[in-house]
Amino acid sequence: MTETPGGTAAGQFALSSDLISELLTSMRLRGVRYRRVHVGPRFGLHFDAEPGRASFHFLAVGSAVLRTEDGTVHALSAGNAVFMPHGESHHLLSGPDVPARGMDSFDTVPLGDTVGDVDACPSAAPTPSAILFTGSMEFDLGGMQGISQLMPDVIVVDAEGKRYPGLMPILTSMRREVCSARVGFAGILARLAEVAAAMIVRGWIECGCDNTSGLVAALRDPRLARAILALHRQPGHHWTVAELAAECHVSRSVFADRFQTTIGMPPLRYATELRMLLAGQWLAQDTAPIQSVAQRLGYTSQAAFSRAFKRVTGLPPGASRDTPPTPSRPGLPGEDSRPRQAAAPGPQAPNS
Repeated sequence: MTETPGGTAAGQFALSSDLISELLTSMRLRGVRYRRVHVGPRFGLHFDAEPGRASFHFLAVGSAVLRTEDGTVHALSAGNAVFMPHGESHHLLSGPDVPARGMDSFDTVPLGDTVGDVDACPSAAPTPSAILFTGSMEFDLGGMQGISQLMPDVIVVDAEGKRYPGLMPILTSMRREVCSARVGFAGILARLAEVAAAMIVRGWIECGCDNTSGLVAALRDPRLARAILALHRQPGHHWTVAELAAECHVSRSVFADRFQTTIGMPPLRYATELRMLLAGQWLAQDTAPIQSVAQRLGYTSQAAFSRAFKRVTGLPPGASRDTPPTPSRPGLPGEDSRPRQAAAPGPQAPNS
């Protein structure tokens, strides 16, 4: 099938592919810590809550139970992977009623810069009954960070299912590296885990994001997807509603109404909050100079940028280096998909 101006199924797929590629290109796993864990037939591992960090677990050998903070239990078998994007407290257990010991209380033997080895087997069971590869990391999706806030607390991956085509070879390779412990296996495992995490995020998006609305609905809507892509690719451009509507080949009024209904805010408010989200990340994580961030986002002066930043986040730019900025009101791009009362979109320059 070929794309038509109205947007056929092929056109929607192409747009979705562009946006998913944009998302995965901006995805970063920072501050990664991995551990290979050997356990006996009866084990309980407790993982503390780590706000702002994601957890990744891969069960290479044996079986286990994942118990989340609210008491939900997920049965895991060899080859299963788990991704928890919000860093909530949880347990990995040999059975649902086994007491757990804090993961950080075990001695860890370094295997590389980011990978350690934990041997939790009791002396009576020298051969491990289960082998796990666990990781903790800062999960950063760049300008599309709002999507991570829409993700569920737990994604249990069935690599053989239709949602994750191509993931099974990655997890099979991870299992081989975990079990064989060949030279350089720790570094290879870390890289394979990054690929697995990216494929899990992609599978969640491609399969409808569990019917999540808001930003995700916009990514799948040919009347909005081109505009969203343009905003994320050129956040410093002085966009107008008319220009964004032209990107989508619809009228200004149709575009503005559709954007407000789907995203829950006017297009130019979304553009402004996207700029401030990016600014906060560049200031805090990349320690970029304020003047440099202002220029990169299209502001003609540092003062104008500082006013806009404080209006949206409630903090001056300099404070974001110590305290990650949050919006002073709901509405970071993709954060809240429920429609809200907002002023009608009008001209809004980056340096306003």
